[in-house]
Amino acid sequence: MPAIFGEKENLPLLAQAVRVYEDRRHLGLAKAKTRAEIERTKKKWYKQKGTGGARHGARSAPIFVGGGVAHGPKGVKRTLVIPVKMKRKALAVALSLKAKEAAVVLVDGLDTLKKAKDAQNLLNKIVKNEVKDKKVRKFTFVVSDEAWGVAKVLANIKNTLVVPFNSLNAYRVFFGGLLIFDKGIFVKKSLKSKGKK
Repeated sequence: MPAIFGEKENLPLLAQAVRVYEDRRHLGLAKAKTRAEIERTKKKWYKQKGTGGARHGARSAPIFVGGGVAHGPKGVKRTLVIPVKMKRKALAVALSLKAKEAAVVLVDGLDTLKKAKDAQNLLNKIVKNEVKDKKVRKFTFVVSDEAWGVAKVLANIKNTLVVPFNSLNAYRVFFGGLLIFDKGIFVKKSLKSKGKK
């Protein structure tokens, strides 16, 4: 297994990263009108004194049906953020946890698949020979940018997500079920790191 799968366990960091990703999935566009934004008559609807009722001057008050909403959502989303270093670390932690659970498989030649039938046969073979939990029902294929053409083939398989390696994050790893990596990703990464030296 490549070094990225050997990160030390850090569950608080992983939980923080997952919360940020979940928060950013929601648009947060909900908005309620205040009493100032409600279009209702401004006429005083009964006299000030003598009725025995409370003193009211506007139907748009929050206590009435059809009135404004007090302290409702404003339609402004306060987006949570996480620093890049923490994001990368959380990804490594998530990958390491998956590796410990034996939910990571490295496969050669994903880019050679031409038909969905071939991809399904490969997946069946992986589940039969490589996976301890035979009840796994969710799969995430992680491919290199060069092999992205195979995404259309893999996407035809039920309960399958195809993700380019550069777009992988802690959320997709944590909720991705069985992770199936193209081995070519790590070969190219190791060659690049050797070239830098």
